[in-house]
Amino acid sequence: MLSLGKNVLLLFLGSFVFLASCSAAPPKKMNNICSIFKEKRSWYGDAKKASKRWGSPIAINMAIIHQESRFQATAKPPRKKILWVIPGPRPSSAFGYAQAKTTTWDWYREKSGHRRADRSDFDDAIDFVSWYNHMSVKQSSISAKDPYNLYLAYHEGHGGFKRKTYRKKKWLRRVAKKVERRAKAYHSQLKSCEPRLASGSWWPF
Repeated sequence: MLSLGKNVLLLFLGSFVFLASCSAAPPKKMNNICSIFKEKRSWYGDAKKASKRWGSPIAINMAIIHQESRFQATAKPPRKKILWVIPGPRPSSAFGYAQAKTTTWDWYREKSGHRRADRSDFDDAIDFVSWYNHMSVKQSSISAKDPYNLYLAYHEGHGGFKRKTYRKKKWLRRVAKKVERRAKAYHSQLKSCEPRLASGSWWPF
């Protein structure tokens, strides 16, 4: 009986770990926002809530997360190489879906009221991105519907954006254009499936 109970416990723990790993895995079809929300069924509600709270469109918030982490819950910047071979320190403390730095995340937790927010939780990460875009609108006078400049402010910080540090970073401007294109694609896709998402009717997508 003791052995049977132990086996049942191990089976339960194994199933829990498997389900947890599946829920944290990136969506399989990242280029289609309808497919993302179909696979990750709680994400649409999280994204909608964050958008409504801070006024930043779902498509823009999701495009930024795609660029920052490819929807990986525990993403980190790659380590620098010492002598081209030895793994060195990471270039920043960025972590999670939104690749938020520790100091910026702490600022968000204080100002937003989400003091227990976790960078590896999607609902907190999407709220952070929406909040940061809201702050960019307020502090940098960027339109809430301008994914190009919102991403530049997201990457460079509000101070860097005001100093136009992105002007010397051609690669960053190319990335911002990519985020803009993805946000527009997500927006178009979302118009076709959002009524079903809102009603809880998932099929067909």
